Amino acid sequence: MWCQRLARLLQGCHGSSGHRWPWLPQAPRPILAAPARCHPTAPVSPHCAWQLHQDHLELRYGSTVMRLDFVWLRDHCRSASCYNAKTNQRSLDTASVDLAIQPRAVRVDESTLFLTCLISGGSRVQRAHLQTGDKGPDGHVTRYGLEWLAKNSYEGQKQQVMHPRILWNAEIYQQAQVPSIDCRRFLETDEGLKEFLQNFLLYGIAFVENVTPTKEDTEILAKRISIIRETIYGRMWYFTSDFSRGDTAYTKLALDRHTDTTYFQEPCGIQVFHCLKHEGTGGRTLLVDGFHAAEQVRLQAPEHFELLARVPLKHEYVENVGDCHNHMIGVGPVLNVYPWNNELYLIRYNNYDRAVINTVPHAVVRRWYHAHRALTAELRRPQNELWVKLKPGKALFVDNWRVLHGREAFTGYRQLCGCYLTRDDVLNTARLLGLQA
Repeated sequence: MWCQRLARLLQGCHGSSGHRWPWLPQAPRPILAAPARCHPTAPVSPHCAWQLHQDHLELRYGSTVMRLDFVWLRDHCRSASCYNAKTNQRSLDTASVDLAIQPRAVRVDESTLFLTCLISGGSRVQRAHLQTGDKGPDGHVTRYGLEWLAKNSYEGQKQQVMHPRILWNAEIYQQAQVPSIDCRRFLETDEGLKEFLQNFLLYGIAFVENVTPTKEDTEILAKRISIIRETIYGRMWYFTSDFSRGDTAYTKLALDRHTDTTYFQEPCGIQVFHCLKHEGTGGRTLLVDGFHAAEQVRLQAPEHFELLARVPLKHEYVENVGDCHNHMIGVGPVLNVYPWNNELYLIRYNNYDRAVINTVPHAVVRRWYHAHRALTAELRRPQNELWVKLKPGKALFVDNWRVLHGREAFTGYRQLCGCYLTRDDVLNTARLLGLQA
């Protein structure tokens, strides 16, 4: 049926049936003549077949059916003249590619797609070149690995997970018996660093033991995997209940689960906590996998998930304490997803710092409150709460785009230090060690 529709389309655009497109070569095998036909590559590769459409190539490879625009194919050529394999950068000027480009010939073998002489369908000059057998001003022959296309096409990406993870509640995490990494092994061996990062990427939290309880040693620890992000709090910060900053965290009060820096346009990716001293009681740290809670909402009430991923909100931080004067505003939905596969990559949840809701119309705001209530209920389920007592020597790394943290109230003197890390550098370190990040 779709072959027939294409044939009718070609007839409608280029005259009556049986007429060859005027710019097509006369020999040896015109591939754009009407009526269009399917071109399986059997018997060499029976699992691969292709069909040419007016503006794209439809390619079936295994279970993946790809629709590859001709301009996209030309733009993603990996030949030496178009792509610098040494720097892994594009050399081709994308803006120079004719948007009416068409292939002269297509061939597929068991592993490779070949496109010969990509030309402009509307150019008189190039039509003349083809009539004389000349390759024309482009005259380009390019090839693409079928595996590469299946992986990098839209259809391929839609089937893939960008960041493999293990979603957890308290029981799942405890049963997994995820080991902490010894500080010396973390700092001095790639194996220790790789094991740490593997745990961190899968669960969103990871611990390092036997760290000297000083700010300087915690900084060395953090710099092992990333550049420290400079913020309004500085690079490395001390954290105690002296209300030296205009934030509830600088008190002895309990803190409900939340993510940090929701008021930044790009919330900090990773944060490090190290308890240097605590002379008193309480103060346990609460950890909740926000992605696990969001997944439960998606399964039980997808309309709530969609609303939380679509409606933008403002978060803000207003501080006027001592010499600290700041007014930060970040805008974004509570849940952030990749649009092509609906995979969650960031949760922005902080009831303390959420600003006035003035970005949501009346017709939506009540439904948003219902959705927010559903997510909050999941986040507050006791079985989702992992409680950890941070002690001197035990450093905690938290994925601030995924895992919410909180704190129970405490007595006495409690001092922590920590910092924020740049997410890109952590993922870069993981990739260099061969981990999927």
